[in-house]
Amino acid sequence: MSRLFWLSDEAWVAIEPHLPKNQPGARRVDDRRVISGIIHMLKCGGRWADCPGEYGPSTTIYNRWNRWSRRGIWARILAALTEQGWIAETAQIDSSYIKAHRCAGGGKGGPRANAIGISRGGRTTKVHALVDVIGRPLCLVLTPGNASDMKGADLLIAHTTGMKRIIADRGYDANRLRSTLRSQNTIPVIPGRKNRKRKIRYDEKRYKDRWRVEAMFCRLKDFRRVATRYDKLARNYLSAVMLAAAVAYWL
Repeated sequence: MSRLFWLSDEAWVAIEPHLPKNQPGARRVDDRRVISGIIHMLKCGGRWADCPGEYGPSTTIYNRWNRWSRRGIWARILAALTEQGWIAETAQIDSSYIKAHRCAGGGKGGPRANAIGISRGGRTTKVHALVDVIGRPLCLVLTPGNASDMKGADLLIAHTTGMKRIIADRGYDANRLRSTLRSQNTIPVIPGRKNRKRKIRYDEKRYKDRWRVEAMFCRLKDFRRVATRYDKLARNYLSAVMLAAAVAYWL
């Protein structure tokens, strides 16, 4: 019993106002218990069928997870939580590879539609993240593992409006990205690639803060269902990443 995860009173007060209200159909069973069960499964990485009975029937836990993923509710919860406390000064962007388990194949639409690509590491998904100045995730997106970092940057760039600086590694060194950021009055803190003919000047002191986004990925991967992808559908896996981010940083 002591190994089970339960939402604290403080966390529940933060998340409860953002849950769906006045839904049609039968009255939902205890939301706090079910969501605690979902988070427990994300942390332990087990099969949904093996969910401990203390949380209720495993089918209830999975159905709530799947249906709310389809409706984008987990994403809306993270968005609502981040609006209340993020710091719009300096942000970092980066990406991380996630190994896709064999059972992650077969999703409707095929591998590419579900953000699974083949690279040197095998079948992988790439998680792209934008974090604030103290390393809290603000936006998370998925691409196939063999997609470039710039594709993820294009998906994140709309969320950088109002930022004073963006810190990123050499993988994001592109004139197009630098121009877009400057048009938003955002200073790119991005070192140039070694093969550039013209040396890029950047704030080396601030660049040292890039460790925060790396630490964020390490913390998210403490959730075993995030560290290894078992979900067939990209939307379900992205929901797992978002809920793990909410629990680790915002609740």
